[in-house]
Amino acid sequence: MLSKVLLAIIVLFLAVNLYYFFTNKSFKKSYFNRAMFYKLFFVLAGMTFGFALLFYVLSMNGPVLVYSDPSGSKPVEHSFQTYLYFSGETILSVGYGDIVPLGIARIVSLIEAAIGVLLPTAYFMRAFGSNKQESDNDD
Repeated sequence: MLSKVLLAIIVLFLAVNLYYFFTNKSFKKSYFNRAMFYKLFFVLAGMTFGFALLFYVLSMNGPVLVYSDPSGSKPVEHSFQTYLYFSGETILSVGYGDIVPLGIARIVSLIEAAIGVLLPTAYFMRAFGSNKQESDNDD
């Protein structure tokens, strides 16, 4: 019972923080753009899903992902959830190390990781640049 109450409090706390972040509060020199944030979120989610499909299709010809185990590597189960998990940890650069790519999946995962790093970077550069232009026009 106590764990359910604590879980509800934590979820409520997280929801309030997200609500506060996304409410229309404007700060001078703020670079946050809600539309660009949603665009980045949905593009990253789409890329994650797309790469998961790619890993899934590649695995039809043989294992492309194995569990990282010192005693011997065994192939991951052939389920979309497993490939989605690996794709998510790759694009977000989490890299838990519990799953390792093999063969062509190594190159594909490097490309996915590069996209995961470069997209947010481009987002921040664009947000900063558009706000800088607006502040230059105000002068």
